[in-house]
Amino acid sequence: MGFIHLEQVTKMFNGSSRPAVENLNLEIEKGEIVTLLGPSGCGKTTTLRMIAGFEQPTEGIIRIDNRIVQDSRISLPPEKRGVGMVFQDYALFPHLNIEKNVMFGLNKWSSRKKKQRAIEVLDLVGLADYGKRYPHELSGGQQQRVALARALAPYPDVVLMDEPFSNLDAGLREKMRYDVTSILRKANTTAVIVTHDQKDAFAVSDRIVVMNEGVIQQVSTPKDLYRCPKNCFVAQFVGKTNLLDGTLCQDLKHVNTHIGRVCLPERMEKHLDHVKVSIRPEGCRLAEEGRYFGTVERVIYSGEYQEVSVRLPSQSETDVPMVIYVPIEQDIQVGQTVAFDISPELVALVE
Repeated sequence: MGFIHLEQVTKMFNGSSRPAVENLNLEIEKGEIVTLLGPSGCGKTTTLRMIAGFEQPTEGIIRIDNRIVQDSRISLPPEKRGVGMVFQDYALFPHLNIEKNVMFGLNKWSSRKKKQRAIEVLDLVGLADYGKRYPHELSGGQQQRVALARALAPYPDVVLMDEPFSNLDAGLREKMRYDVTSILRKANTTAVIVTHDQKDAFAVSDRIVVMNEGVIQQVSTPKDLYRCPKNCFVAQFVGKTNLLDGTLCQDLKHVNTHIGRVCLPERMEKHLDHVKVSIRPEGCRLAEEGRYFGTVERVIYSGEYQEVSVRLPSQSETDVPMVIYVPIEQDIQVGQTVAFDISPELVALVE
């Protein structure tokens, strides 16, 4: 059994016609950083709040460190669950300096131990010299680290973080992903993070739990999640993709689609009449003698690459053009005919 164990957890809010979270089963190992990823309203924050004890599940069992903290008879309050919470808005007290903010939750500690622990965790988060400052005197990234220090101060079994990077600008966001991950690793803390941003999830997670409409769609490492999405929702939510209908060939290694035959990364174990193929845009590479060709309909510059929409001769007007990523240095014009190949490593069959 995992360090955090959720068994058949369901949450139905009053007045709602369907569960916010439905029959959720999840195990998280000690020291693991797991992200709940999904669109707004998918149930990820409700799941986090049920682990914390701020929301009570309608049904199900929640265990932390092999101890039941929630079932039909037991409902431990948040302060007795051994969890530290980092809220989306950080929830720092403006009238307290940083040191006192960190010490706030250490109610039963002596003054000397409180101060010593505050110094330790502020040093851990790189703010050892900021203890006498007030929250308004710190940047957004520094405030986030204070909130994390406060969550870590009482030696929690688990740290829960709700959209920790959403209030940061793009440059600081990238740095804080690294900083937060590094701090959690140094503290050897089990962490559950909620985000709707794929890049946040990929940067910090050992595993990602993709949710939609209260149901887990897939649990996997970032690499496997991207390369082998389980279904159409995951394929489209976790990055861009081209979804094509097709028929599996007799060799169980290729799929016939309306753009032609597409090679799979591995031979399938059994024959399927009708399948759906996910092809990542970066798996389509321009080549003078490429197997596939079409006319460029649109070019979008993203800075790191060009997102090029290509309509193949075999595609009807109602078909969505293929999207391929092209290096920024290549000159691509609308109306131009381009040829490309598809790398099997970024092709997957999805439900």
